[in-house]
Amino acid sequence: MPHAYASTLKSFKTATGKAGQFYSLPELARQYPTIARLPVSLRIVLESVLRNCDGKKVTPEHVAQLANWRPNAPRTDEIPFVVSRVVLQDFTGVPLLADLAAMRSVAQRLGKDPRRIEPLVPVDLVVDHSIMVDHYGKKDSLDLNMRLEFQRNRERYEFMKWGMQAFDTFGVVPPGFGIVHQVNLEYLARGVHQMKGVASKDAPVCYPDSLVGTDSHTTMINGIGVVGWGVGGIEAEAAMLGQPVYFLTPDVVGFELTGQLREGVTATDMVLTVTEILRKHKVVGKFVEFFGEGTRTLSVPDRATIANMAPEYGATMGFFPVDERTVDYFTGTGRTGAEIERFEAYFKAQGLFGVPGKGDIDYSQVVTLDLGQVTPSLAGPKRPQDRIELGKVSSQFSSLYSLPNSANGFNRPAETLDTRFPVTTGGREVTIGNGDVLIAAITSCTNTSNPSVLLAAGLLAKKAVEAGLKVQPHVKTSLAPGSRIVTEYLTEAGLLPYLEKLGFALAGYGCTTCIGNAGDLTPELNEVITRNELVCAAVLSGNRNFEARIHPNLKANFLASPPLVVAYAIAGNVKRDLMTQPVGQGKGGKDVYLGDIWPSSDEIHKLMKYAMKGKAFRENYAKVASQPGKLWEKVAGVSGQTYTWPASTYIAEPPFFQGFALMQGASTAASVKGAKIMALFGDSITTDHISPAGSIKESSPAGVWLKANGVQKADFNSYGARRGNHDVMMRGTFANVRIKNLMLPAAADGSREEGGLTLYQGGGTGPAVKMSIYDAAMQYMATGTPTVIFAGEEYGTGSSRDWAAKGTQLLGIKAVVARSFERIHRSNLVGMGVLPLQFKGSDSWQTLGLTGNETIDVLPVPELTPQSDAKLIITRADGRRQEVTVTLRIDTPIEVDYYRSGGILPFVLRQLLA
Repeated sequence: MPHAYASTLKSFKTATGKAGQFYSLPELARQYPTIARLPVSLRIVLESVLRNCDGKKVTPEHVAQLANWRPNAPRTDEIPFVVSRVVLQDFTGVPLLADLAAMRSVAQRLGKDPRRIEPLVPVDLVVDHSIMVDHYGKKDSLDLNMRLEFQRNRERYEFMKWGMQAFDTFGVVPPGFGIVHQVNLEYLARGVHQMKGVASKDAPVCYPDSLVGTDSHTTMINGIGVVGWGVGGIEAEAAMLGQPVYFLTPDVVGFELTGQLREGVTATDMVLTVTEILRKHKVVGKFVEFFGEGTRTLSVPDRATIANMAPEYGATMGFFPVDERTVDYFTGTGRTGAEIERFEAYFKAQGLFGVPGKGDIDYSQVVTLDLGQVTPSLAGPKRPQDRIELGKVSSQFSSLYSLPNSANGFNRPAETLDTRFPVTTGGREVTIGNGDVLIAAITSCTNTSNPSVLLAAGLLAKKAVEAGLKVQPHVKTSLAPGSRIVTEYLTEAGLLPYLEKLGFALAGYGCTTCIGNAGDLTPELNEVITRNELVCAAVLSGNRNFEARIHPNLKANFLASPPLVVAYAIAGNVKRDLMTQPVGQGKGGKDVYLGDIWPSSDEIHKLMKYAMKGKAFRENYAKVASQPGKLWEKVAGVSGQTYTWPASTYIAEPPFFQGFALMQGASTAASVKGAKIMALFGDSITTDHISPAGSIKESSPAGVWLKANGVQKADFNSYGARRGNHDVMMRGTFANVRIKNLMLPAAADGSREEGGLTLYQGGGTGPAVKMSIYDAAMQYMATGTPTVIFAGEEYGTGSSRDWAAKGTQLLGIKAVVARSFERIHRSNLVGMGVLPLQFKGSDSWQTLGLTGNETIDVLPVPELTPQSDAKLIITRADGRRQEVTVTLRIDTPIEVDYYRSGGILPFVLRQLLA
């Protein structure tokens, strides 16, 4: 069938005269004149819709709808966005590869060619989440940690090697190269892709890079003008297998930056300020696009730092258009001359080159920040959007100490704030008290891709060492950069030895502390914290600080710039006010203040020449294929088109295709009758709470199962590393040590028991029995009793964890009723055949007076019309009935199809095998 918009296929030439073709938005604008005022991010999406308009998945109506976007129109249209590629990190990548392998097994059992199951777009998996900080502070820490990593993860890495040989379009960046987002920014993103022209003699058709990734912080790539965001593994799988990514036409918030940062203020301070502002503007599900004079002055690493934290401010993207600085970044990171030339010529031909000024674009709303108003800041102690000015950290911690939990507080008696306890740890006598920094980590994609803040940390370390300062002995220090390039420029600038002297020795290349892979504290420290209920702290240069994420025993977690991480490691306690009190005592007992050791912007700028050397980037990333490392080379993977599933506590054939038939039978029933309540949750239940990624507790259902299968506690590894085994993951669902099920009665002081517990209501007329959510789920499922969950605002915020939805489904939970949902988790629930329902107006489970012993019926309209009204019928224990109207949060027509098919995976598999 001819392309509906064939007339928009035009030619362009690069600076050296090379020809290319492109689907021209300026040409399309002849028909739809408002395209010229569309946000840049929407125009890039429009190009994909135009180029992929095949009359089936993507229709001319889709092109017209998006070309006619209005800033404040009702959002009812669904965009089918075909992405150029998919990127995975290993925690989410392994279960996704397991699903692909299971699909091939199904194909083989049905007598079909398993090779029909093949990613239709390039897929790159970067192994970055498996390294843990077991060893730290010494020169051989990296080597020791990597040996442990390979020992623990051998079965997973063998499985990845099978995937590399079984699938043509699936590549792996082995452990030890860096964090997925920084590798994506520095290496995987090529700017503009090419495909064959319509006729064999034609110049290639060029199109912009775009992607989805299985990590929320995929948005970091928006810093170089690439449209992309994080999705759950479930949606990524569909994108890999040729399905468009469907999403509702978004509002686009324009964020105007003016002025420039003051002396002594870092990119991290800027991003924490942006996060706080945008959270208040409620940008969940919206695109945010940066424009204005201040935006033009920002370097690409500064832009990427802001883009990275889009999940923390709640936006789908934090987008920066392409300009001269993007071109400079491509040059500095070693892209080829031909690629850079094509990239610049393409964006100029499309009219998409340059950061728009005030009034150039029609946005849904505009937010403004004068960069000159940004001050040194941290965020915490429990959420990334809770910014605190550096001078107020001490007083804020002290006031939160005795406030109730619900107010971000710690609910401890005020008079115990300053008590300290002696303890011997690591052969040294120390005293430990509230506010002590026990983990100080330079980690995470947000900051380690930004040379300005890493050079600042190195310079601060140099000045601190020269002044005679030392890190407090109770602090676990680590440096885990996002790429090997970081170590290279810190070494060349002469700064690494000073960081090492303060304990910030290289511990690994990967997502360590931020994902919960900080490694354990010493048993003595754990014991003194838990026995005395101390509120101790972690300070990290990461992007996530939710409860129990960094370490189960550290209740206060602060996000900070890398230089502030070093400063707090020296100070040793967050109760020390670094704006007025000395950081520590140096040579001769002299007080040393933060101002004495803080680097100037001139000092940082002088060292930037070491950070952007194209040759170094090219040589480093050439090793992915040629010298991946001896540890990786020793990993032996099985060969063949289908996987032979071994008995393993890491990888198991997932149960999502049990009983699969090529012809769809009875569709998933939308109504839920006679359901029991599994949990009543409050606000801000994160995917960490639902599907934890940190350590596995010995007494938890997952720990008990592992021990029963012959795994010693020392070999438990983490939930994230075991995501390829559903038996572990479903037992870990709702098993977070900090989750509070408000069905459980409150204690006399108003506090609630923590941990994944519920009151099982299935014992007839007898009293409810307290047990783990997993055990209760198994008992309910054994009797065919469906269950539902009730929650408050922002249910499912945090990392894009497909297992938060997969685990919910495997526990027999049929519906989640909440005040509001996070974007990715809501779509993942639908993708696994679980109904998301949203309360209307001021309704909540609290206003309805639910206690947990009620029986629930859910009755949506039979057609499952997107966002239609559904009925909730509540039957009280005394037989009284109440009917409540809620909104069905199946948002788009394609989601109706997914839900009716029993989920997105059976839906896609039927299409591939049909």
